[in-house]
Amino acid sequence: MIKVAVVTLGCAKNQVDSEYILGVLQNNQFEIVNDLNKAALVIVNTCSFITAAKQEALDTIMGLVQLERRPYIIVAGCLAQQHARELWSELPEVAAFITPAAIGRLPTIIKRVIAGERLLDIPPGDSGPGVLPRLSRESVPYAYLKIAEGCNNRCSFCTIPLIKGPYRSRPMESVVAEARALLANGVKELILVAQDTTAYGIDCYGEYRLPQLLKQLARLPELKWLRILYSYPTRITPELVEVMATEAKVLPYLDLPLQHASPRIIKLMQRGDSAEIALKAIERLRRAMPEIALRSTFIVGFPGEREADYQELLDFLAAIKFDWVGAFKYSPEAGTRAAYLPDQVPDELKDERYHRLMEQQQAITRACNGRWLGRELPVIMETSTIGRSFRQAPEVDGLIYLEGSTLPPGSMAALKMVRVHENYDLIARLPERDNAAVTALPGNS
Repeated sequence: MIKVAVVTLGCAKNQVDSEYILGVLQNNQFEIVNDLNKAALVIVNTCSFITAAKQEALDTIMGLVQLERRPYIIVAGCLAQQHARELWSELPEVAAFITPAAIGRLPTIIKRVIAGERLLDIPPGDSGPGVLPRLSRESVPYAYLKIAEGCNNRCSFCTIPLIKGPYRSRPMESVVAEARALLANGVKELILVAQDTTAYGIDCYGEYRLPQLLKQLARLPELKWLRILYSYPTRITPELVEVMATEAKVLPYLDLPLQHASPRIIKLMQRGDSAEIALKAIERLRRAMPEIALRSTFIVGFPGEREADYQELLDFLAAIKFDWVGAFKYSPEAGTRAAYLPDQVPDELKDERYHRLMEQQQAITRACNGRWLGRELPVIMETSTIGRSFRQAPEVDGLIYLEGSTLPPGSMAALKMVRVHENYDLIARLPERDNAAVTALPGNS
């Protein structure tokens, strides 16, 4: 039996593809190992969204090359999709470069690699992995559910359309079938991901159908929580807001990456939205769900960003008061329009602006957390003492630490928030009564 290890780099969408890879391996009698030194073959599922991610992928590959017992190496994911042909000669140690569309063919690819072949499986117009079994190696109560591939937005800084191609929604019945399988394996929370979840359906149904998909998923009896990531402000429709506010399983939480607030910078980014559009979307969401948790991400140091533009962003953040904010320092990427814009911002100034923004947001997040002190929240436990509420997406937001007690991982209970810990986290205790039950989520009827 061939021993295979899988290394995952990058975002939640890559994690889903790695779970497809693991599912195919398991179904075809490969032995899955975690120890790279014991693997005869290693599949590296890469990211190359920004230069730093590409470098991390290359460093990981070279680390495998330097192992005393060098395994066969297959490179999958964004690096393979974007750079396979140029890396073919630069990395002769790599046995195969594959795209997500090749995941279902992995058993054949692996056998050919073991037999001594070197393969480049990079078809044009990659269609994604299709319907495949999934296997998670993580003992967590949540799973990411990818509802689309690619992106039709043409932001001037972004390589995703170059790597992944145009937006392609998965059929609704395929998404629901995968959700059922995940829930049957004990998952309690499904987290919808795509490059733009709110565009779901426009390509294959001729209209935005995220609200209808949410309703279909909310009917699944085993599902407890349903969370939406990667939304777009121009597509926060009244119908979507209504479904979020009325479907009890759909969490009052939304990830709304905005990237900037200065009209001049947003225009240079070719975002197709504006701070005014975002503000109206946020007002609509908060009117329907007053306690909704909102997350956003922003880029500092974009070409041409002046101090006035940056101050406009800080003022916007101070006014909106997002629960959670992530920030990135602009990175010029080959093939993107922004890389060729004049007035590139020096790295030192990017660093200074990044730290100033995060320091301001840290105080805002602490205040947002503080509003929940003394109140009870339904919490899903990831370990015996660490959990999350509806306000916290895994891996990117804060955590809730249970003090004075333990609960089974995967269980849900109402916990009382008692203090803020290091700005981003909360300390909680069991209420002073037996068998704390899950209470209704704020903002949902």
